Amino acid sequence: MRTCVGCRERAARSVLLRVAAVEVDGVWCVVPDPGHGLAGRGASLHLDPACLGLAERRRAFPRALRLSGPLDLTALREFVASAGCPRSDPRAAEGGSPGGSDQNRPSRKRVRN
Repeated sequence: MRTCVGCRERAARSVLLRVAAVEVDGVWCVVPDPGHGLAGRGASLHLDPACLGLAERRRAFPRALRLSGPLDLTALREFVASAGCPRSDPRAAEGGSPGGSDQNRPSRKRVRN
């Protein structure tokens, strides 16, 4: 299980796109890594423009990839845009957000014996 850096939902590794940072001419670029072949720290993202937008607004990529400074997301934006339609989420059809409301989520408190 991995967590999408955009909507923060947990999903199977096979459902999420791995992204990684590569340095090109002194600039860090966030690039898609669908084959999981790039070395280094990665982050996971749903192949959905809404999740990409959330991740950008939250400035999630620098935190997840542990990089400071500006990141070039051009290659990732193009990849997500060319991927087609967004993922289907039944809560989105009901007018809810992709993350859902806290009322619908189970409690994550751990009980220690």
